[in-house]
Amino acid sequence: MGRGLKSLRKKKQIKAKKREETMGKCVGALDLGTTGVRTVLFDSAAREVASAYRELPLSTPRPGWVEQDPELMVRLALEVIGEAIARAGIRPGDIAALGITVQRETSIVWDRETGKALHPAIVWQDRRTAPRCDELRRDHGELIRDRTGLPLDPYFSATKLEWLLANVPGLAEKAGRGEVAFGTVDSWLLFRLCGVHATDPTNASRTMLFDIRRLAWDPDLLALFSVPAGILPEVRPSLSEFGATKGELLGAEIPVTGVLGDQQAALFGQGALSRGGAKVTWGTGAFLLMNTGDRPVPSRHGLLTTVAYAAGDWVAYALEGSVFVAGAAVQWLRDLGLISSAAESEELARSLVGNDGVYFVPALAGLGAPHWDPYARGTIVGLTRGTSRAHLARAALESIAYQTTDLVRAMEADAGIRLAELRVDGGAARNDFLCEFQADILGIPVVRPEVLETTALGAALAAGVSAGIWEFSDIPELLRVERRFEPRMPLEERERLHAGWRAAVERARGWAKELG
Repeated sequence: MGRGLKSLRKKKQIKAKKREETMGKCVGALDLGTTGVRTVLFDSAAREVASAYRELPLSTPRPGWVEQDPELMVRLALEVIGEAIARAGIRPGDIAALGITVQRETSIVWDRETGKALHPAIVWQDRRTAPRCDELRRDHGELIRDRTGLPLDPYFSATKLEWLLANVPGLAEKAGRGEVAFGTVDSWLLFRLCGVHATDPTNASRTMLFDIRRLAWDPDLLALFSVPAGILPEVRPSLSEFGATKGELLGAEIPVTGVLGDQQAALFGQGALSRGGAKVTWGTGAFLLMNTGDRPVPSRHGLLTTVAYAAGDWVAYALEGSVFVAGAAVQWLRDLGLISSAAESEELARSLVGNDGVYFVPALAGLGAPHWDPYARGTIVGLTRGTSRAHLARAALESIAYQTTDLVRAMEADAGIRLAELRVDGGAARNDFLCEFQADILGIPVVRPEVLETTALGAALAAGVSAGIWEFSDIPELLRVERRFEPRMPLEERERLHAGWRAAVERARGWAKELG
């Protein structure tokens, strides 16, 4: 008993000393998403001190292909970290801990010796391996879902990596000789910034190569996809010390003490750290996650079972619904010149009393959960001579809420938990019309936090907890609500609108396959 008390006191003393050492310092987050790279610095009360952002372009060399420049990812990451430090008026050494959060599933291969990328990054939206997934689904789909919690879909990394090994000249041979490293974006950044080849379970669980129960790379799946084990990163807990940035890059060695996939980081940043906590992030896509506690819950409704976070010996799991195109639908209208900005979409939507039967199914990269249809294509139905750009703007915003509602209903059925409220974040959550319509179509309150960049906040909180700056118990006090949207729509109206949405989805499904 005496030894136990001494050990407990010693741990408390170490934590108190750590907090004293970091007093007045910042905790940072590097958030490398699909469309941009951001760094946010937070103070000890988790309030934003400074931030910097750069847009990250996508390329589409062929229909269905989506790629990015890995070298540009690194360059922009260093730029935004440096700019945020300058804006905060601090030195690099004043960052006590840095968390990294990234777009998931995006696949990169690089030369282990030189650190140079050997091919453009294949982005999670890429559909080039859809035919290969079709080939594998009948014989291997059940095994893959059982081991990884994922459906067999080109969304995930395994078939992307298989394609790279088969199609990049000489890559398979170099990989066999141990000269190649593979990783998702977190691994790529850790390698280039810190010199370590590592990942965490939240990102590893999205590769379709990782056993989420054993928390290890699965040898059967590596054999299925012809992946040499030697090219894979070491898997470390999400909240742990991954290394420090190289001094010559930023002027100081900044400890990296947290790594999370972007949606898991948002779950963390919303304080959903125990069973039943849920959030949706409206960014390029829409991602709904519910914490299911220390056991993975299999889905019967087209959702994913994934890792929420890992800290020491504790692992929390989540159910996830992934929509490929959410805010990107509004960006698409902007790119076509139908609206001048994302902000204009709210004004246009409010200029109408209703949707007048116009629905937009934004299956621009196929349909994700709960349909998993890579052959679905974007569809607009209900057009008349009276249809205006306001109808299209409203339909784009409504589509985000409809898709989110489909995910919520599937998740409630799988988990046996009825949501009392839905926490929202991401860029599109700034849109009051969308939040109001979401509350109406779901019939439950929608809660918007002060910090909408909860992905960055979650990465910072994870890094800070890992570094001993905060405790898990501090997190609820560090989070603040900005607004709560209450539902007002009658039940009959809600059901009528959602029935129209379901009919529109059926018209979008399988379109590319119909055309051959």
